[in-house]
Amino acid sequence: MQDTIAKPIIEVNNLSIHFQSENEVNIGTSNISFSINKNETLAIVGESGSGKSISALSIMGLLPMPPGIIHSGEILFDEKDLAKIEKSDWSTIRGNKIGMIFQEPMTSLNPLKKCGEQVMEAIQLHQKNNKADAYEQTIKLFEEVRLPEPEKLFEKYPHEISGGQKQRVMIAMAICCEPKLLIADEPTTALDVSVQRTILDLLKELQKKYGMAILFITHDLAMVQHFADNVLVMQKGEMVEQGDTQTIFNDATEAYTKGLINCRPNVNERVTYLKQVEDFIEEKNVDPQPISPQAFETRLADIAKNENILEIKNLNTWYPLKQNFFGKTTHWFEALNDVNLIVKKGETLGILGESGCGKTTLGKTIIGLTDITSGDILYKGQSIKSIAKQEKLAYQKEVQIIFQDPYSSLNPRIAIGDAIKEPMDVHKLHNKNERKAKAIELLEKVGLKAEHYKRYPHEFSGGQRQRICIARALAVEPELIICDESVSALDVSVQAQVLNLLVELRKEFNLTYLFISHDIGVVKHISDRIAVMNAGSVVEYNNAESLYNSPINDYTKIDSVQKSV
Repeated sequence: MQDTIAKPIIEVNNLSIHFQSENEVNIGTSNISFSINKNETLAIVGESGSGKSISALSIMGLLPMPPGIIHSGEILFDEKDLAKIEKSDWSTIRGNKIGMIFQEPMTSLNPLKKCGEQVMEAIQLHQKNNKADAYEQTIKLFEEVRLPEPEKLFEKYPHEISGGQKQRVMIAMAICCEPKLLIADEPTTALDVSVQRTILDLLKELQKKYGMAILFITHDLAMVQHFADNVLVMQKGEMVEQGDTQTIFNDATEAYTKGLINCRPNVNERVTYLKQVEDFIEEKNVDPQPISPQAFETRLADIAKNENILEIKNLNTWYPLKQNFFGKTTHWFEALNDVNLIVKKGETLGILGESGCGKTTLGKTIIGLTDITSGDILYKGQSIKSIAKQEKLAYQKEVQIIFQDPYSSLNPRIAIGDAIKEPMDVHKLHNKNERKAKAIELLEKVGLKAEHYKRYPHEFSGGQRQRICIARALAVEPELIICDESVSALDVSVQAQVLNLLVELRKEFNLTYLFISHDIGVVKHISDRIAVMNAGSVVEYNNAESLYNSPINDYTKIDSVQKSV
């Protein structure tokens, strides 16, 4: 018969998942329905907590039971209802007929086993191949997923390869048994934008070769526009909207979907305010406040008149890799090479580049977490290498950093009010009562409430935790804040909220930002000028509009801009 009347590879009907505790029942998903055909890709899109990953885990039989329970519905695959099969039946399905690529390649691979051995193990488990055949098949798979020097990579441990290479190993493992269904749960979230595009292209090639159905899970609608055939939008465990990709993007009917699509920065339009999902849901008539080219030029001219707050001169930061018998370093990893930058007071300088380019090392070197190998950093005209102890304390007060991960940036045992007060204690700012009042004021400034003062980090969402980190950085009244990938771990809607907050605070407190990211859209939105880094060096340095519209360096043209659009 024709493919058009063939049965779907998987069909999920009215799936409801509950999580039971002693006192209450929480709903993970409510009456979710979808199907995926051969050679078809369905993207499930939604923010954290929407139920998209829970749906995937239930299909794989990995839902933790208890506390999870499939309350109702069916998951039809290969003439079986996966919601009702016995545990013993999963050994022939999971990893064999259904493959899965997990979100975090760094933790999905066993750090104690060689990469090749882990793929071989999956092949031998499901296909009963002998060791020689499994080795040969693993090498072919590594070639298929375009891993360099497959034989050498077979012998490497996960920590010895890049994030993109780890994810390719995970893909090789997932397709080793030619599954009918491949579940990709946020497979590119931890990767640079250029690596993301490569991974998505690879998945498409493999789908065409093996005829797989793909369930693609992500929180970023922009990523699925050219990858998925159909889209299912989820919010708080419920289906919001479902349809073919072009219809969803061009003619979405639900406010939540429209919000997810439009809350990302638009690289072709400079605005002061990013619309947020809530603006669409609540039907607010919000003006994004467009910034004309003339207004942007005026801002650049005004900033150029300001004093240099930071000057980076011929900066080199190297890490020792190998020492000889006498303890002398013979090989170095050159993280930063001859970096020269100037940051004006009140400016936002964006640092753009892929993982390993040196941008985070630059931030750490500026705040003193990494030693300078050679060159210098001047703060307000004074070298940070030669400042006295008392002046160093003042420098540490005036230069703050907001890290990428709001989860690990806060001590889980310290209430957030105390976390915000702590820098004031260290720098002896205000008296005891004033510090508490200041902490509460800062909480309210970043959109939280006074009653949150005594709560602990685990009681807040990722976006709220990042707001707490911003409040903590503001507690000592800094002049320069280094934002190190400080919005990359957030949902796109929360990202818009935090970016709006940073712009508002910059205006109110006349702050200077060094904004580090691998996302050209985010960097261009908030930055006045941008420095593009590659392999430890600055390869291009210009105002944000000129750099985006007329890049000069080949790396900027290909890797930093075109692959990010």
